[in-house]
Amino acid sequence: MSQHLHSVETKSNKFNLMDFLHDSRAVGILLLLCTTASLIITNLPGIGENYNNFWEIEIPFLHSINLPHSILHIINDALMALFFFQVGMEIKRESIVGELSSPSRMMFPMVAALFGVVFPAVIFLTVTKGTIYQNGWAIPAATDIAFALGILSLLGKAIPHSMKIFLAALAIIDDLCAILIIAFFYGDRPEFMWLLGVAACIILIVLVIKYMRNPLSKVLYLSLGVVMWYFMYQSGIHATFAGVILSALLPVKRIPAYEKVLVLPVNFFVIPIFALANTSIFINASAISNLTSELSIGIILGLLVGKPVGITLAVYLLTYARIIKLKTKPDWMMFTGTGILAGIGFTMSIFVSMLAFDDKTLQDTAKLAVLVASTLSMIIGYTWLKIVTKKRQLEMSEEDLAAEITDKKE
Repeated sequence: MSQHLHSVETKSNKFNLMDFLHDSRAVGILLLLCTTASLIITNLPGIGENYNNFWEIEIPFLHSINLPHSILHIINDALMALFFFQVGMEIKRESIVGELSSPSRMMFPMVAALFGVVFPAVIFLTVTKGTIYQNGWAIPAATDIAFALGILSLLGKAIPHSMKIFLAALAIIDDLCAILIIAFFYGDRPEFMWLLGVAACIILIVLVIKYMRNPLSKVLYLSLGVVMWYFMYQSGIHATFAGVILSALLPVKRIPAYEKVLVLPVNFFVIPIFALANTSIFINASAISNLTSELSIGIILGLLVGKPVGITLAVYLLTYARIIKLKTKPDWMMFTGTGILAGIGFTMSIFVSMLAFDDKTLQDTAKLAVLVASTLSMIIGYTWLKIVTKKRQLEMSEEDLAAEITDKKE
């Protein structure tokens, strides 16, 4: 979270390439560009079909040894393990030494995140009740931290630092919830023998971390991580969960070194190529008409309504019951606007869409609904907070003017 918050607080107006590359806005902008490019290319006559088919190209050798064998599966099952490794490191650091390092600090964003996961799922299940779409209940449950914080950062210092911390902490816990949902609800029935292999790798990794101090320990740590990923893939649990386990075993003091190496390839290769591969959606009359289906409506309402309602209700209940005591009176308009930004699902929601359905038409319908809901959440959330912050600034200016007049009279 600290790197996200650092990226939100810019200390200089001068352009610095490295600062830009570590800025959450840069990731959000690149994701937006890749998604737009993918949608445009896919829908170009004569090119789109080939572009779409490119991601489905299979590599026979990998198929023969039972590994992810299409380009799309390599991205989603292998490369995304690096993304989950990075997210896992962020969760661990914040839970040990960061903003989530004490029960009191963790409770506020944790309860808000849980409400923000449950409410969209309930709305989705209500809308899709009795249909074949119900397996997609977790699609509207996730928040894209890069996009959410990137949009929030555009508002600059008008947004209180505490609100940025709240959204970052909420999004991190939200990611953890999504990871656990993927691991336990969107894998095949686990194969016990392969899980024993995963357990053996975990034991060996712990021993390497505890007893080895030479450079070879890093090689062994990463090599065992790759083996664990293979066992996880064969076990039926989604292979990307191996990245989370590997990060959980890593000592906090070693996290910065791994983050330094991973931040650029993950943010500027893995996530963009994920967006390019997974947003190759044909937008035609059929796709647009599918936006009125229960699947699309459930996703859009889940992200656009369920997220802000769940998060704001959690804040209300925690403060009303005095479980959490804030230093100042809750700014409900600010919390609601932040909740709307949490409805930007994007990366994780698209990822779950791929896991929830085998049918490509349903996958594309779900992904298009995620894009629509996320775009609306960006626009509405930004506009909402822009109006709120302008109103607050105007009120403060009027108070300062009134105080100045009072001082002159005295």
